[in-house]
Amino acid sequence: MPTPLTEHFNPITLQQSWQLPAKPRPIVTFGAGSIVGDAHYPAYRKGGFPIAGLFDPDQAKAGKIASEWNVKAYTSLAEAAAVENAIFDLATPPARHADVLKALPEGSFALIQKPMGSDLEEASEILRICRERNITAAVNFQLRFAPMMLALKDAIAKGWLGDVIDFDAWLALDTPWSLWPFLADLPRVEIAMHSIHYIDLIRQILGNPLGVHAKTLGHPAHKVAQTRTSAILDYGNRVRCSLSINHDHKFGRKFQACEFRVSGTEGAAYVKLGVNLDYPRGEPDELMIYPKGGSEWINVPLQGAWFPDAFVGRMANLQRFASGEDKVLVSSVEDAWHTMALVEAAYQSSAAPATPLAQKPEA
Repeated sequence: MPTPLTEHFNPITLQQSWQLPAKPRPIVTFGAGSIVGDAHYPAYRKGGFPIAGLFDPDQAKAGKIASEWNVKAYTSLAEAAAVENAIFDLATPPARHADVLKALPEGSFALIQKPMGSDLEEASEILRICRERNITAAVNFQLRFAPMMLALKDAIAKGWLGDVIDFDAWLALDTPWSLWPFLADLPRVEIAMHSIHYIDLIRQILGNPLGVHAKTLGHPAHKVAQTRTSAILDYGNRVRCSLSINHDHKFGRKFQACEFRVSGTEGAAYVKLGVNLDYPRGEPDELMIYPKGGSEWINVPLQGAWFPDAFVGRMANLQRFASGEDKVLVSSVEDAWHTMALVEAAYQSSAAPATPLAQKPEA
């Protein structure tokens, strides 16, 4: 484990952003859902990335966003895919990713909206297409690039927590699922569309687990397939990792929460993921660290938030990898496939019967 670079912990020295590319390529987006106008385009403008335009089969939706952002609305998938030297931004439903990738020129660079397909079978098909067509693609697991998470990982890398041996994700929220009407018909929702972010981040910090125990279920108040999940990721006999997720805690803000508690052998961290509280307005993110050798919790002043800054970093890494400025593509399809495999294992675990209780002997 690396040792701290300085004798005293200085929170302002922690990394919180990703370096921008010197000569960004134009971005062509597929899809005109709310995530484009709410997160992608605000982030791309903030990062100085040129937006060429977008395509969506719903021309009215595409035209509305194109007008708002003063970009081109392409009339066909082929027209959008023909833009030269572009970074292709797939803000498409998971079941449509493969079709769009097949239409891209060989040797393209693409960012694929999470999840990487509807299930592991589709993820494997996406991986096959990218390999066969020599498409360099990353999956939009942008939580890895949120300022609070970059700072957390930097603190871990510098040894301020020692060895991470406990990771707790705890959510008790009132999530407005009605904002995403397409979710109503999906058989997999909570883990595949939401907790996948946390599972992916945990993989980046702790690596792949040996397996997972999970239960995910819906709620009597609505018809969304799943909105509540409990999961334990098995990392052997040294590391404990658990997730407790409840999107139906509709009893006021006082006891709602969206937070990580990360404990090491010599220090600890607390993270508040503010955007999920009162979504989409959200609250400020927070990061506090109890560093190795310290005697109190220290607040890390954050220079940005998950939305939109994580989307800036996500695109910056892909752009810099395309230009050769970055040597590692974070969350490449090769790596993201393992996140999808963990999601698949969680659903399989949830569908499997629990260990039954022993029966009391008769008198």
